[in-house]
Order: sequence, then C-alpha cells, then structure tokens
Amino acid sequence: MKNKPYVIGISGGSGSGKTSLIRLLRERFSEEELCIVSQDDYYKARHLQIEDQKGIKNFDRPKSILKNELIRDIKSLILGQSVSRLEYTFNNEKQDPQMIRFLPAPIIVVEGLFVFHFSKLQKYFDLKVFVQAKENLKVIRRIKRDRVERNYPIEDVLYRYEKHVLPAYEKYIKPYEAHADIIINNNQYFAKGLDVLSGFIRCKLDDCDQKHSVL
Repeated sequence: MKNKPYVIGISGGSGSGKTSLIRLLRERFSEEELCIVSQDDYYKARHLQIEDQKGIKNFDRPKSILKNELIRDIKSLILGQSVSRLEYTFNNEKQDPQMIRFLPAPIIVVEGLFVFHFSKLQKYFDLKVFVQAKENLKVIRRIKRDRVERNYPIEDVLYRYEKHVLPAYEKYIKPYEAHADIIINNNQYFAKGLDVLSGFIRCKLDDCDQKHSVL
C-alpha cells in the first residue's frame, strides 16, 4: 500500500455495544474501504485459560488473549498483507468456527476489551474510540448475548459478570476512557455517535482517494 492505513482502536466494557457498533460500521463501508479486526478472535484455547477459586475459567483478563498474535496481524495489515484466522466461537457447540480473512484497507479498525491496555498495540492507533454505558444496561446486554450466542447458563453469566467482568473493567478498561479521542454514549442508542464516526471515516477515505489521484 502506498500510504499507511489509518488505524482506529475501539474499546469499552462488556455489553457497552462495541459489537453492534462494529456491525453497523461494516454495513456502511466495503471491505476495500474498511478492515475490522476483533480481539475476540484471539482468545487462548479454553484449556489455557486460568481458573478462579471456584474452578470457573476467567476469560476477562488481558492474559487470556494471544496478544502477540493480534499485534503481529495488525502489523501485517498495516504493511498491506492479508491475514487469515480461525474464528473463536467461545466454546459454543452450536456454532461451527469459520475461517476469517482480513484484507488490507485504507482504514483498519481494531476492536476489543483490552486493545488500549496493550501498549505495543496502542501505539499503532491514530484514533481511540471508547464506547460507554451504564452498568445495569451492560449486565442486561451481557445476559442476552451470552444466553443466546454463547449458550451460557444464566447463573454462569451473572457469576462471571460479578467476579470477572466488572473487576476487569475497573482495572483494565475504564482507566483508558480518559485518554480516548471520542467517547460514544450508548445508554439508549449510539446513532449520533455512529454517524460522527462514520463521517470521520468517510472524510479519511476521501482524503486517501485525493492523494492517490495526485500520485
């Protein structure tokens, strides 16, 4: 690629709406314009995850992520190289993992809980976006998602939120909110925030097109 891609990091607590935001961005921009990489596809295998005192696997830790592989793939995309990776299905037996292919693009979006916590990854971000929402809304969204998409029992979801999710948010995620360039509020819906971010990305793409036309 002649010009370095513009890299956007998106973070926020579990249930804040990051996945919905990313899905709607995907609908607005083609793969040639926008590449989206999710930290969720870089979890270590279940047998490598640390257990808490009750023997419950804790996925809400920075060390639960294959950080070096995530950073390696982002570097490859920045250099204009495509990346292939097997989808992580969160141990949901009802879902067959698919092979995902990330294609180089002028705009690269990296989304996940701990993407701002990883200092070696954070240095690649040209823009940092933080999605926030009230705790009671986040836990409700988490329950709906984990029950439907990940096939977790309700008791397991609530236990994980109290013992794993919330402590991780306070320690590894929330401190980076103050350093974000854009904060998107999602207590009800993030339509305006989505429009602002989409407009910004469109301006960056138009700028890239102008530079290519000059060259």
